[in-house]
Amino acid sequence: MSVPADAPILTVKAMREAEAACAVQGTSLSELMDAAGAAVADLAWRMAAGAPILILCGPGNNGGDGYVAARLLAARGAQVRVAALADPATGLAKAARALWDGPVEPLDGRTHPAPLIVDALFGVGLSRPLADELETVLAHFSDRRILAVDVPSGVDADGAADWIPPLRADVTLALGALKPAHVLLPSAQACGRVLLAPIGIEAGRKMRTMPRTQTQPPDASAHKFTRGMVLVFAGPMRGAARLTAAAALRAGAGYVVLDGSDQAPLSAIIAESDEKFGERLNDPRVGAVVIGPGFPASDELIFDVEAALDSGKSLVLDAAAIDAALPRLSETPRKAILTPHEGEFARAFPQAYGSKIDRAKAAAVRTQAVVIYKGADTIIAAPDGRVAAAWPGSPWLATAGTGDVLAGACGAMLARGGDAFDAAVAAVGWHIARAARIGPGLVADDIIRD
Repeated sequence: MSVPADAPILTVKAMREAEAACAVQGTSLSELMDAAGAAVADLAWRMAAGAPILILCGPGNNGGDGYVAARLLAARGAQVRVAALADPATGLAKAARALWDGPVEPLDGRTHPAPLIVDALFGVGLSRPLADELETVLAHFSDRRILAVDVPSGVDADGAADWIPPLRADVTLALGALKPAHVLLPSAQACGRVLLAPIGIEAGRKMRTMPRTQTQPPDASAHKFTRGMVLVFAGPMRGAARLTAAAALRAGAGYVVLDGSDQAPLSAIIAESDEKFGERLNDPRVGAVVIGPGFPASDELIFDVEAALDSGKSLVLDAAAIDAALPRLSETPRKAILTPHEGEFARAFPQAYGSKIDRAKAAAVRTQAVVIYKGADTIIAAPDGRVAAAWPGSPWLATAGTGDVLAGACGAMLARGGDAFDAAVAAVGWHIARAARIGPGLVADDIIRD
């Protein structure tokens, strides 16, 4: 599974707006369809490697892309057939169909498959699940190689509905920009390898995939405090906070203090009792405070979170600390990163709805904090609408303690100063890269080892 790094993501509505903007700027919708069809034809030509191709065309513009691809493939000498679900229903699709001079078969249970199936049935235009009869027809092709145009048919392109398509793609060619379905579960798993075809659309950069992980070395004037000082509060489950503190140091912090523990995970980490709590919060060198790992809901947690909020420091809040901070978080301006997993998010933000991206954005606006909505399809959202999608991450991170490690990495990135969203993106990238390097058998302690 793969998606392009640092690629734009557009919802269906935003994609339509981008297409309309192209038309205003002089690029017609028919030219966009020609570019899309040409991209599909190029990829299908390579995937088929001389084998016959069957293109499934729907009645809308996704089907129009299929007709354009069929015409171009035939001109190259490919063995290409077209099977249509219905007659074209849009002007663009009708025009594309008129230029295809080959036969068009009906798409039904008698349609003979080919080694490569190009799914150009619905794309982003689907507003409801596929009919059972069509699912049965498409299931006949499930043992063939599948190239989906934009998104596999039967998928909600915006990722709000959890429809599973009958034809899981081996490769999905996103047109112009990625769609939320390419980076959100369960649809992302049905897209196979995702490739992006630029077709002349200017897509904004506010919502994108993760950039390539880059580790910037400290400059020659750096010292331990300019690299960032992180203060980690230990809860009753001390091991979680030790993972957090060690991760902060490994992720680049210059100085880490573990408050509330008499045992440091690394010799360079300062472990202190709670007697230093207020003193450390008042230390102007502290660039970020991390609280929540290993700290269940309690009066003690509420007290510590209140003190952290009163300090004005940049915060990383995990687990129950998120709930403890919610009443005041949006009213006390500061840089903050929240790191909830699915259960924690549902508890903290029960009124959020829509896709995972929609819910993360709503939570970021409500709290005025950056939200890392964790999971295999991690979403990072900022209050100003910026979003980064971290699909695919590493499946080996699905083990105890890795969230504590991420919280520490967030503390390290945030303590350096700068933008909280960029810090969160850097922390998630570091987390995934470390996990990918370790691979099978990963436990959280491995991530913080050299």
